[in-house]
Amino acid sequence: MRIGIDVGGTNTDAVLMDDATTLAGVKHSTTPDITSGIMHAIEDLRVRREFTGSDIQAVMIGTTHFINALVQAKRLAPTAALRLGLPATDSLPPFVDWPPMLMRAVRARHYLAHGGCEFDGRPISALDADELRAHARDMREHGVRSVAITSVFSPINHDVELEASRVVAQELGPDIAISLSHQIGRIGLLERENATIVNAALSELASEIVDGLSFAIRSHGIHAPIFLSQNDGTLMNEDFVRRYPVATFASGPTNSMRGAAAVSGLSTCAVVDVGGTTTDIGLLICGFPRKTANDVRVAGVRTNFRMPDVLSIGIGGGSIVDTKSGEVGPESVGYRLPSEALVFGGSTLTATDIAVAAGRADVGDPSLVAHLDCALVARVLDRIAERITEAVDRMRTSPEPIPVVAVGGGSILLPGELPVFGSVHRPQNYAVANAIGATIAQISGEIDTVTDFEAGGRAATIAALKRQAIDKAVAAGASPHTVQIVDFDEVPIPYLPGSATRVSAKAVGDLQIGT
Repeated sequence: MRIGIDVGGTNTDAVLMDDATTLAGVKHSTTPDITSGIMHAIEDLRVRREFTGSDIQAVMIGTTHFINALVQAKRLAPTAALRLGLPATDSLPPFVDWPPMLMRAVRARHYLAHGGCEFDGRPISALDADELRAHARDMREHGVRSVAITSVFSPINHDVELEASRVVAQELGPDIAISLSHQIGRIGLLERENATIVNAALSELASEIVDGLSFAIRSHGIHAPIFLSQNDGTLMNEDFVRRYPVATFASGPTNSMRGAAAVSGLSTCAVVDVGGTTTDIGLLICGFPRKTANDVRVAGVRTNFRMPDVLSIGIGGGSIVDTKSGEVGPESVGYRLPSEALVFGGSTLTATDIAVAAGRADVGDPSLVAHLDCALVARVLDRIAERITEAVDRMRTSPEPIPVVAVGGGSILLPGELPVFGSVHRPQNYAVANAIGATIAQISGEIDTVTDFEAGGRAATIAALKRQAIDKAVAAGASPHTVQIVDFDEVPIPYLPGSATRVSAKAVGDLQIGT
């Protein structure tokens, strides 16, 4: 059996699964420290279906710890950005577009040094070890505890970043945390650099959080491997999370979409995940979330993470209802829903109260909302359906009909049919689809590089790159015979000489356990 856990802003959902069968599913209010909420969720699972620690093969967790820390600008390490590219790249320094509050939180310092390479791997300038040592000494004097190293076109040739990290580590000692951009971001200097800086700033928190999650699981006698879900709907182990906490940022919406595919049987559809605070709308293509084609801003910082294309609107089960206008959200009572909603004896009119008054849900005490005006209830529900229909329509890329799958506890707000799209699929276990998505997640490997097809045979080059992606997935823990290429893309780059082409390949396979 496996346990899947997804920590949201309002609820912590958990499921116990045997292969593809859901044996038990529970919801527990997310606690301020998050970790104790996970412990309570596992206790609730044991009440629903008894199990021992030895029955569990693996635990998969989707968490908001790291994205919350960045958004709130709390618990971030003093961080320096070291860019290798002189004499080029000095017109826009690191941190150029960061919010001032976030820069203060990481006590931002930046350094420019020689190094880097062209798109075909040729060096821009030689690495200067003395220059790097001088920068490292200045970092020490200013209390830097984490370093982000970024080199021009390092996804093509990362030797320069590796050598620079060796020099910096020699100067600053083994305790310094170092993040390298070729291991984190994609082609695109500023966005990749920003992603690396964010990762470096979260490095200390990563170890603390992983230790806390591990304690929460181990305290229940479960000694199975622990995995965290990442942005593309696949898994990473504890050591990987300690090195790359940024990979968890979009795990919540991704888990919901992958879970929606599992419980609905639909591999291509629009997914509407209604939580306690927001509704996330995304598209599933062949069972995986459609990726965004644009740069993604996280806490005001432009990055190029592997993010799903998700549209979020401020409607959820905890959304506050304006009795005069009939509008819902974006303000929400969040995880305080069980104490503040009218049906639970509170004093705040929420979307959940409206759903109970309309007979769409049976939670709390319906008599506490019996006094609500029927016209208000109908107006609020119509407005919710209208806004979600508009959002789904914005997400689709063609006029062709597409099925809509509703998941999440807040999907009780949706009607049986949406204008334009028709029937809404609300499959079994829809309320805990996000935790199911975490449980069934697979292992991935990805390549994103620029190559020159003139330098070698096109077919041979593509085959080699696909093999690299497959090898990465296997190295990350995928069962070799299950790995396959699920995404491949090539885009010519006309502003570079020769036949320069950006190529990306993604391989995915089932998690290999017990070998």
